[in-house]
Amino acid sequence: MDISMHDLLQATIDEGGSDLHIRAYMPPELRVHGELLPLSDEALSEEDTYALCKEIASEKQMEEVERNGGADFALAHPDGTRFRVSIFKERKRYGMVLRQIPSKLLTMEQLGLPPVVKELLFKPRGLILVTGPTGSGKSTTLASMLDVINHERGVHIITIEDPIEFYHNSAKSLITQREVGDDVPSFAEAIRRALRQDPDVILVGEMRDLETISAAITAAETGHLVFGTLHTTGAAETVDRIVDAFPTNQQEQVRTQLAAGLQAVISQILLPKLDENGEVHGRIAAFEIMTSTDAIRSRIRDNKTNMIKSDLQTGAKFGMMTLDACLLNHYRDGLISYEELITKSQDPDSVVQKLKEEMGGK
Repeated sequence: MDISMHDLLQATIDEGGSDLHIRAYMPPELRVHGELLPLSDEALSEEDTYALCKEIASEKQMEEVERNGGADFALAHPDGTRFRVSIFKERKRYGMVLRQIPSKLLTMEQLGLPPVVKELLFKPRGLILVTGPTGSGKSTTLASMLDVINHERGVHIITIEDPIEFYHNSAKSLITQREVGDDVPSFAEAIRRALRQDPDVILVGEMRDLETISAAITAAETGHLVFGTLHTTGAAETVDRIVDAFPTNQQEQVRTQLAAGLQAVISQILLPKLDENGEVHGRIAAFEIMTSTDAIRSRIRDNKTNMIKSDLQTGAKFGMMTLDACLLNHYRDGLISYEELITKSQDPDSVVQKLKEEMGGK
């Protein structure tokens, strides 16, 4: 197939695709508004996919794919649009996925984040977690939050990412961006080093292992505002996931540390967004927000995370919100379909019941 990566990246930009998939014996596919669509009728050969990978990867990155089965890096298109690239091997063949990184930072209002989230950005210390499945917009949310700090607070921000996605220029704040692999060997090592670099705010791109989670909690305890991401959905699940990462004999201590240091969990998913004609046009985020209160702190400390859900339901005055309440609001506003409401809600029966009550029990 006679096609270049330049052409494929240009098509991704022109079509507003979020991801480009390159796989042998399949045509190149684009994810647009959450749906995968083929870019042509012609399938790529094994030679095509290998050549396309070599077109954008360095020799060192190709060696890493051979050695470890994959390599991740960032890539800039000539027009300035940036992509996060993941090259991998599957069934001994080369493949890759390229995620388009939005070139313009969206504001927190444009993302639909409630005002309570902005208040969190002015906390002097603690741990703020942004969670959700892969591709749910966590990086975009964090970049928007850091942009607010950068322009409104005079602090030192250190980001630790793999790879760096959004480039931030220092404004009122001073920003140091470190890339795992190029600037520092690991997330955990970067956090330890960061503590000697006079930081006020630390962003940990991914809390993927026990060492990184432990280092992030320690950094939050020692007087820094730490942002991190986890692939969990829901506040209670996030707390459980962190505690369960530790050996049993350390879990009680970790619960105490989290109860004291966790400021908020912002959990999010992305859904197809409907326009006024009921047609899918873009995507919209739905959030679950847990902020730290005396009740939440005691739930975490006493290992009663199963009761956090009811605290979220009654915590509106603290800016809290369940995912289902957010989904219901989007549905009432005509922004998502009934099918998305039901399939993405955590308690579909309760959501259906609420809708029936609103319609007078019909």
